[in-house]
Amino acid sequence: MVKVLKFGGSSLADAEQFKKVAAIIKAEPERRYVVASAPGKRFLDDIKVTDMLYDCYKLVKANQPIDDAFKLIEDRYNGIIKDLGMKLWLQPEFDRIKNAIVHHAGRDYIASRGEYLNSMVLAGYLGYDFIDAEDGIFFKENGTLDEEKTNEELTAILANHEHAVIPGFYGVMPNGTIKTFSRGGSDITGSIVARAIKADIYENWTDVSGMLMADPRCVENPKVIETITYAELRELSYMGATVMHEDAIFPVREMGIPINIRNTNAPEDNGTMIVPSVESNKVDTIITGVAGKKGFSVICIEKDMMNSEVGFGRTVLEVLENHNLCFEHLPSGIDTMSVVVNDADFLKNKDAIINDIQRRTKADSITVNGGIALIAVVGRGMAGSKGTAGRLFKAIAEGDINIRMIDQGSSELNIIVGIDEEDYVKALNAIYHEFVK
Repeated sequence: MVKVLKFGGSSLADAEQFKKVAAIIKAEPERRYVVASAPGKRFLDDIKVTDMLYDCYKLVKANQPIDDAFKLIEDRYNGIIKDLGMKLWLQPEFDRIKNAIVHHAGRDYIASRGEYLNSMVLAGYLGYDFIDAEDGIFFKENGTLDEEKTNEELTAILANHEHAVIPGFYGVMPNGTIKTFSRGGSDITGSIVARAIKADIYENWTDVSGMLMADPRCVENPKVIETITYAELRELSYMGATVMHEDAIFPVREMGIPINIRNTNAPEDNGTMIVPSVESNKVDTIITGVAGKKGFSVICIEKDMMNSEVGFGRTVLEVLENHNLCFEHLPSGIDTMSVVVNDADFLKNKDAIINDIQRRTKADSITVNGGIALIAVVGRGMAGSKGTAGRLFKAIAEGDINIRMIDQGSSELNIIVGIDEEDYVKALNAIYHEFVK
């Protein structure tokens, strides 16, 4: 058995956290490949190393000196090395990175050095080999991951290393420049490494004991999700309910590799297992989780005989495409079509978009309902469970909450309801407590 482990920034924030990480890795011989993030916050008002590097980038752009700012970064790493009792000399690396920043190195290169340096420290502390991510993770000219080349090259590299630490968050462009994933991209690196080595399990270690069934900022003490499928995770991730980068699902999903979300500070907890599928008779609760987001509008289009007009829907979506606007959902009736859009993009060109829809479709009326929150109720146990929708709507009604929109996927994996934003927290609690006793 082979396990790939990824540790987040909070797990590698200081020497004490390094010691916890080392104990976790050494506890099982199967834990052979480790992906490391840059040091995160040690306390509430602390600054992440990645943000410190971004500050250096901004200073150079403003023609300001970076000596003091970069010294803080050096001190952070040297403090970890000293507290671990290591004899690791990183000054040549510091000098090279500082020189590159001063000479206007790219933003992605600068941001990636946090993972690069931290992985060198962790590799030295563990006695593992260090593999630079730029040697095995490749992007295409358009900035997307070159999956085929990455898998081929990284598989060949890892075959020559029994144990290794690989920096997360970045790879290399065809021209040799460093390219980063979006924030949280170390999750993706871990997934890529797990696929390349054909790992049995990908362990993603963070500062929580798995995924929760609801947002703890809204619902008091929600339960931990013990097992969740890739499909369910995808639905909840859409609403922001995840402790890992949602794009990290795809590389391991192709190989059927399970992901285990674990807590560095409570390694005895089982965490959450993310798996390809679960037998339908092994469902403890009807719902797996409930999550939501605010900041949506619903464009309501009405026109008699709309259903008989060939291409009507396509025309509406073409207008959105012309304005570079994605739609979230399309709940519709015979003579009505509703388009749910994200306010962040829609409100910039609201009037122009509505005018174009009216001009192209000759609609009888178009109204916009703003201030909408979407809540997704997700669970493989919902399929075939009679009365699930009834219980959901009953809970919302008893909470004195008005439903503005309903959308259910054909897979019966989720039901999405739209409500007024002011009812968001109340609705989350009503739904959670209806299904979780």
